[in-house]
Amino acid sequence: MKTTATVYFYIPQQVTLLDLSGVLEVFQEAIRLGFPYQLKFISSQSSVICSSGLELAALTHFSKTNPQQNDLVFIAGFSTCQIDLELEEASFFKWLQKVHLHQTTLCSICSGAFLLAKAGLLDHKECTTHWKLVEKLKKDFPLALTQNNTLFTQSGNIFTSAGIITGIDLALHIIEERHGKETAAAIAKELVVYKRRNGNEEQESVYLQNRNHHDEKVHIIQDWIISNLDKTSTIDFLAELVHLGPRNLTRIFKKQTGITIAEYRTKLRIEKAKSLLTNSDYKIEHIAHLCGYKTSKQLRVVLETYLDALPTAIQKRLS
Repeated sequence: MKTTATVYFYIPQQVTLLDLSGVLEVFQEAIRLGFPYQLKFISSQSSVICSSGLELAALTHFSKTNPQQNDLVFIAGFSTCQIDLELEEASFFKWLQKVHLHQTTLCSICSGAFLLAKAGLLDHKECTTHWKLVEKLKKDFPLALTQNNTLFTQSGNIFTSAGIITGIDLALHIIEERHGKETAAAIAKELVVYKRRNGNEEQESVYLQNRNHHDEKVHIIQDWIISNLDKTSTIDFLAELVHLGPRNLTRIFKKQTGITIAEYRTKLRIEKAKSLLTNSDYKIEHIAHLCGYKTSKQLRVVLETYLDALPTAIQKRLS
């Protein structure tokens, strides 16, 4: 990109700071890497009170801006307890429609999707929002094709995300589209992003699933498995870690998590394999070993058995 692009951050009342700051830092890092972005902060008011109580001031009124095709507009999310679209000026929704006609890239974070929907821009388009708000978005805007349990969506020049950290995932995805994987990876590394995630991944991390219990010994086993996916281990070995008998551990683990130890480990290995297949150039054989399988054939069988529809990028690597 040779010409300067402007990234507009629309800041509503009761904005959630991390919805704003996460995306902001991604583009700030892009600027530090030499990409010609300029950042502008816009709103319907000159000052805004965040959901945390912090006041943001000296904001430019949206009507004084005219985003173009190469620009981006991010609509930050706001307090999920105070979704009142009547607080926004009617002229703001007309402004969004005009910006859309300019083919500007429009992105919502979390509840920001409701503002795009109010402007009619999500009609008959796939979109998403925070998991707590999915049903409300479906009810309030039935023409929007609201997706359950996905991190972010793209429909033409409109992106929507689940919010908070997924805003960073979305921003990195856009950086990769515009400037390539190496640039996105460099920014992710600078921000100490633990794992690059694709839009079709679940909102609840697989590493947090099956852990809604208070059994310390089962948590210890889960932590060990997460940290040692490349290793094989018998039920006897795991039982010794927490001073239980093998049968007792098997029974308690299933009772507390709802799945067996083998099923739990397979879920985690699939997640690791998907990440490596998408975000690394490792050979399939090496990825299989990192995930605890002896051969790439074993890995392929597991992926094809447990995944109804593999992402296109993974299908290409496995073919």
